[in-house]
Amino acid sequence: MNTVMTSLTTYLSISMILAILAFWMPSLNPDATKLSPYECGFDPLGSARLPFSMRFFLVAILFILFDLEIALLLPLPWGNHISGPLTSFMWASLVLILLTFGLVYEWAQGGLEWAE
Repeated sequence: MNTVMTSLTTYLSISMILAILAFWMPSLNPDATKLSPYECGFDPLGSARLPFSMRFFLVAILFILFDLEIALLLPLPWGNHISGPLTSFMWASLVLILLTFGLVYEWAQGGLEWAE
């Protein structure tokens, strides 16, 4: 028990010391080079705080949605081994039909057009 407490105390103190040093060390001598945004060695061309396009977020959300579709449909081949394989096939078909309708809706609304 003594060894565990000694190890835990040592790990905790080293972690706290490193966290405090990491928090206060960069602010000792800030200059213009450290405070400027990094752009691969080139001088910054504009503001680094420009907002992202909403289309970027829409494409990202659509990617996550269809990635989750694959994750939900991945166990489908193992669904044939349960007592009612027709039930698992119907649920998978329902998910696919619902997501296909969503994709058609996004396509019709112009959400998949990257450039105008």
